[in-house]
Amino acid sequence: MDLTTLAATPAEPTGFTAWVIAVMEALGGPGAGLIIALENLFPPLPSEVILPLAGFTASQGSMSVIGAIFWTTLGSLVGALALYGFGATLGRERTRAIAAKIPLVKISDIDKTEAWFAKHGVKAVFFGRMIPLFRSFVSLPAGVERMRLTAFVLFTTLGSLIWNTAFVLAGYLLGQHWYLVEEYAGLLSRAVLITAVLTVVAFVVVRVRNNRRERQLSESPTVQLARVSADAPTEEIRRIR
Repeated sequence: MDLTTLAATPAEPTGFTAWVIAVMEALGGPGAGLIIALENLFPPLPSEVILPLAGFTASQGSMSVIGAIFWTTLGSLVGALALYGFGATLGRERTRAIAAKIPLVKISDIDKTEAWFAKHGVKAVFFGRMIPLFRSFVSLPAGVERMRLTAFVLFTTLGSLIWNTAFVLAGYLLGQHWYLVEEYAGLLSRAVLITAVLTVVAFVVVRVRNNRRERQLSESPTVQLARVSADAPTEEIRRIR
């Protein structure tokens, strides 16, 4: 039976959804894994659509639910390893040089981030695989900081397995109503996006305010007088010599 017909929801699938269905029709489980690997490399591709569709496909007998979970988790790992490799190639020094050119970012911010990742990197990789938008990006700092590859593979696989299993099973159990998963997961994605935007805005506002305060203090007569006083002994010694 044609999978496109089976996947019909209240509206016939079109666009990205239709493309995902076509790939899974042609390639089965490996096709689902390929699309998830691409989703890791191109975050705008929504796993919240791909994974339930893989579960729906399994519910129609085109592949087993275990196969759907296996291939999508393998795809997640392959995509994550590609980003890890990119981060490792970029390296720590290049990353610091790039970050130093970003407006409002200080080297001390990079130092704090590196210290945090050195301490919490394993947790960041594991839980990051279950947070929309950050699922892909967490692999980059792991590569930059040269996180031990065995630990990266283990915790990326575990985190991806939990996330993928939840969405694949939801699509499997809901059958033709798989799209309900996307609707509810979309709320989570939007919440994460809003939180990220608000965090960036708060960072910019606080940093601009602090920079302005530091500039005002450095230009105040009191600070300038203190600098002159501090330099005075040196000048006196020079005159004596």
